[in-house]
Amino acid sequence: MLSNKSESSLQGAQIEVVLDGRPIQVPSERRSLSGIFSFLDTLALEQQRVLHWFSVDGHPAEPGDPMYVDRPYTRVEATSLDLQQFPLQLIRTAMHQTAQAVSEIQSAVSTVLINDTDTARELWWRLAAKLKYPLLTLSLLPDSNRCPGNGRATLGELRKWQLLRLASLMKEVDDACCAEDTRALSNILEQRVLPWLEMLGDSLELWLETFVMDSTVANGSDQAD
Repeated sequence: MLSNKSESSLQGAQIEVVLDGRPIQVPSERRSLSGIFSFLDTLALEQQRVLHWFSVDGHPAEPGDPMYVDRPYTRVEATSLDLQQFPLQLIRTAMHQTAQAVSEIQSAVSTVLINDTDTARELWWRLAAKLKYPLLTLSLLPDSNRCPGNGRATLGELRKWQLLRLASLMKEVDDACCAEDTRALSNILEQRVLPWLEMLGDSLELWLETFVMDSTVANGSDQAD
């Protein structure tokens, strides 16, 4: 059962709602966080844009965030992206996820050495679940037959090949987890998983440059028209 406490506690309270830097007047019946988000989402879609960032009282949040179900809030802010910019944001997100994975694997290389095999395996299994995040993000991008230059793979080929490579790597690391000495796990993380992540990051950087170039050309054509 959903709580109405947050809504009743906000009766008469002033809530500041901002979309793309502009104050928005929200209907009085939309007092919940989900209601406000839905209203802003509709406004963005009417302008052929999509929401991509949402904050409550200066803190990143999600619609229906349980943190704000039973407490009042005074400022809701959102930003949107033009649909043409959405691929850029997805690639930047995938790059951030890749960089975060690199940092965590680098830390794990030394951490597994000072732990027993059971603890080291658990650490790897937690990290393994995160390695697919950049590829899942890329799956939201439309397929493209275009190459980013230098004979590199198309976006669809990149996703397919990297998923297969990740599956193979995960099997290799799982096998290393069976060794009694955690140095085997540390070595494969450093010598196999890290290079794969770094290569993925390089590919994403090339694709970002390609999408930026396409966006610049498209904007120049629109201005010329």
